[in-house]
Order: sequence, then structure tokens, then C-alpha cells
Amino acid sequence: MEKEGKSDGDNRSTITLNVKFNGRSIPVEISDESTVKHLKSLLQPLTNVLSRGQKLIFKGKVLVDEMTLKSSKVVNGAKIMLMASQGLHQGGTSVSCEAIARVRLEVDKLSHKVEAIEEAVQRGTRVEDREFVVLTELFMVQLLTLDSIEAEGEEEARTQRRKEVHRIQSFVDMLDDLKSRNS
Repeated sequence: MEKEGKSDGDNRSTITLNVKFNGRSIPVEISDESTVKHLKSLLQPLTNVLSRGQKLIFKGKVLVDEMTLKSSKVVNGAKIMLMASQGLHQGGTSVSCEAIARVRLEVDKLSHKVEAIEEAVQRGTRVEDREFVVLTELFMVQLLTLDSIEAEGEEEARTQRRKEVHRIQSFVDMLDDLKSRNS
């Protein structure tokens, strides 16, 4: 990475920004005289979100494409939030589908815990009620996450979300059954 400072004796200075997107922080070095549009073009390959689908928010305000970072009062070390419009990811995967895939991964992790509890109950080992409650609550958090994912107009995302909801409900039903057999 280049160091911050003047370059070539002109008034441009390189600044480092931290762009927050999907729970991660992406450091970007850029001239403060660059436009917001240029920043978006740099972020496109890093986030897989097309420039036209990016909304950059700094201090509660949406940055305007034609404005420079300097005129937008973006300074070195600034934190900018990137919001992606649905359906404007490259590679055919929408923001909604990616969010559902993240939920699916979390549910996969939780499913291993359900399997372990099931094995314990089948062996006759007593499992604490707290284990059932905590695991059920973790599944409910995933249901709430799915519920917050907008998939309007995206048939594939709606289908994936529906399948994942049914999958989570089957795990919760299984936990209820195991809990009753555990008593």
C-alpha cells in the first residue's frame, strides 16, 4: 500500500478509506480528488457489486457519483458504508441469494449440534434442557435473519428462502421431539 501524502507536488493526497460491506472492512487507498464514481469502480471487483448497484454512505448521507471525495468531506481513515442494491451483483448471484447462502451455512453448523444431541438421546444419555432451548433460539435467530432478507421480484431467492425456512422448521421440530424423548 502507498503511504498517505502529497504526490508529484500537486494538491492531491492519497487517503485510506475503510469501506464496510457484508460484515467486513475493505481498506481502499485512493486520491482525495477522485470522484465517488471512481471509488465505486475500485470497489466493484472487491465486492462483486456493480457500480450502479452501490450506494455509498458517509456520515449518514449518500455520496453523489460526480462529487470528489474531498468535496464530500471524506478524509483519511474515514469509514464508508456500502449498501448493495438487490440483483446488481456480478456473476448472476443476487444480494438476497448470497444472504440466504450465509444463513444456510449457519444452519449447517447448527445441524451438526442437532445430530450430536440426537446421538446422545439415542444412547440414553441425558441432555440438559438448556441445550435444547439454546439451540432452538439459535435456529429462531436464523429464521428472523431469513425474514429480513428482501427477495421481492427474485424468484430464485424466494424459493431458496422458502426451502431454508422449511429446513429450519424441521430442525426445530426434531429438537422438540428429542426433548420429549429426553425427559
